[in-house]
Amino acid sequence: MATTAKKLSDIPLSVLDLVPILAGKTVADSFKNTLDLAQNAERLGLKRYWMAEHHNMAGIASSATAVLIGYVAGGTKKIRVGSGGIMLPNHAPLVVAEQFGTLESLYPERIDLGLGRAPGTDQVTSMALRRDLHGSVEEFPQNVQEIQHYFAPADPTARVRAVPGEGLQVPMWLLGSSTYGAQLAAILGFPYAFASHFAPASLLMALKVYRDTFKPSEKQKAPYAMACVNVIAADTDEEANRLATTMYASFLNVVRGTARQMQPPVATLDDLEWDGSEKYAVHQMLRYSFIGSPETVKKGLQAFLDETQVDELMVTSTIYDHAARVHSYEIISEMFKKVE
Repeated sequence: MATTAKKLSDIPLSVLDLVPILAGKTVADSFKNTLDLAQNAERLGLKRYWMAEHHNMAGIASSATAVLIGYVAGGTKKIRVGSGGIMLPNHAPLVVAEQFGTLESLYPERIDLGLGRAPGTDQVTSMALRRDLHGSVEEFPQNVQEIQHYFAPADPTARVRAVPGEGLQVPMWLLGSSTYGAQLAAILGFPYAFASHFAPASLLMALKVYRDTFKPSEKQKAPYAMACVNVIAADTDEEANRLATTMYASFLNVVRGTARQMQPPVATLDDLEWDGSEKYAVHQMLRYSFIGSPETVKKGLQAFLDETQVDELMVTSTIYDHAARVHSYEIISEMFKKVE
């Protein structure tokens, strides 16, 4: 148990948007909802708005992540916009540096580059993206450092330069769902974000590894850890639990390997028609999910902060109705307001 008291109002709140494709709606509708949610997040004073790279998924529209980051940054004014993350095995480091150098040049001091080691898809799609899987994951540390090199001050004698990119201060994060990313982030002196919204098992160990082995870098003098959790907040526990059936259905599809667009909520979880093993698997993945009224959610999030002592909390809300999704963030943001 942590010895220092840290309140929700002491840390920043941020958004992870998976850019869901809703059943009965179009991809264009998804993009409109994403921009509207980002604008509302900015209005509510949230710190950053990240989108994640996924491919070949019928219910997620964020495959061209850098393009969407430009779209959201162009439609907002202050909130930081970034990737949670760019799946580096899918890309040449130079291309990533050029893309994010372009974004940083267009929207100075507002772009984050979060890097992940997983492909964000299945192996067949990975082949379609990369053509060659050999060495792509194993070379992750070297590829991260290569991007760092491209962002370094301009070297006119270099044979390969990122233009735009060189000399720009694009904050780089490492993302992870195991201790591997925590170790690498600590070695490189990077901020670290953990995907506890779907892979909770190693959260506490990863945070310990990161903090215990962190080596200060030029840009990051002390460890800085962020965790992502699921939150579905509504005016009542009953309404939140109804809205949450969409999230459970989405993760049930992951467990079953079935690709579907995001479904509207059903009356109760019993309507999902899942068996015991499926229910267990879904609940394990969603261990860090906080569902309910403002009082219920605040109690749960404070307990999570007490346990983890993270420096920032990122929230994803898997809610079918867009207005209800915006309202969920409105409720959550009240919990993080600074006490005057």
